[in-house]
Amino acid sequence: MNNSFVQAFHKILSKEFPQFLKKYLNIPILSRLKGVGLLCGTDWTPFFKNNFFYSRFDHSVGVALIIWHFTKDKAQTIAGLLHDVSTPAFSHVSDFRKGDALTQTATEDDNGSMLACSKELLECLAQDELTLEKVNDYHKYPIADNEVPQLSADRLEYMFPSGAALSGTWSLKQSFSLDEIEKIYNDLVICQNEEGIEELGFKTLSVAELYYNRVLDIAFFLQKNEDKMAMQFPATILNMAVKLEILKESDFFEMSEEEIISRLDELVKENSDATVEDALTEDDSVKKLCLYFRTYRSFTSITRSKEPLPGHYCVKLQVKKRYINPLVVTGKQTEGLYEARRITELSETAKKSKEEFLEYVDESFGCVKLI
Repeated sequence: MNNSFVQAFHKILSKEFPQFLKKYLNIPILSRLKGVGLLCGTDWTPFFKNNFFYSRFDHSVGVALIIWHFTKDKAQTIAGLLHDVSTPAFSHVSDFRKGDALTQTATEDDNGSMLACSKELLECLAQDELTLEKVNDYHKYPIADNEVPQLSADRLEYMFPSGAALSGTWSLKQSFSLDEIEKIYNDLVICQNEEGIEELGFKTLSVAELYYNRVLDIAFFLQKNEDKMAMQFPATILNMAVKLEILKESDFFEMSEEEIISRLDELVKENSDATVEDALTEDDSVKKLCLYFRTYRSFTSITRSKEPLPGHYCVKLQVKKRYINPLVVTGKQTEGLYEARRITELSETAKKSKEEFLEYVDESFGCVKLI
């Protein structure tokens, strides 16, 4: 389903693929992202049962297509295409590895330096008569990126495939279908937000409500102990693998997720005698690593608890609250921008849902039984 979804989804985002963009797709720092999943390692555990694999490369192309569709600006489009080149294997799991569960921005630190070191990129930019400074920071383009809970091309893009891939899993009974995505996308226009800055927004309140509710379902999903487990457990495993010199930090930029998973799978086979007792010591060991990874590759449920459970791996942490409070057109268009207000100012139901989300806290611990 992956290829069919990607093709159909990207066709919705831009009916025609911009010719100038094609030469950038084979740049090594970008094409590497084909082996990095958007959904942060959840593709590798049966706990999630994702419907398909959607890569950071797919996401980067999608962001670029959205920006091009709304701006027809080459520099902004290329900046969007390149915004994730510093993302390591397993994406935001790397932030959890570094203790950055609340902001999840640690992976962005090296983006600019990686772009500056790419001779292939510089050659492509020269052909388009663009400087590196024009494309090395997509944060300066508000259609490309802005702060939560505003709507940007980046946030718009990743919520669509995230919902579609997770739809029907343990918590998301239904999420974005391609028909819904097309309906939502075709209702978007460029608005002027309360700060006088460009921002994507909706022409129609009912369509905005559909999008808002779908995104809020995903936002709740990401606050649950199940998702915290899916992020922190592999973070612990990968840190342990680096400490034990099974992996190097450079591997997360030079190997695909599948290659890293295969290496750890082989290690588990070589240490099939690992037992729960091996995990009860505070010291890290290969057998402890193997028991953790064997559990990660096979667990299908967690237990909520007020305290850590013996014989379990448990997580307790606060994570970034990802949600969107989109603009809805309320007035005339001036100089290409529509007057608009936040959906929570126009809908009491939306306002109440937002408050419930911001107040939501799961049980203290999520625990998975070691096997």
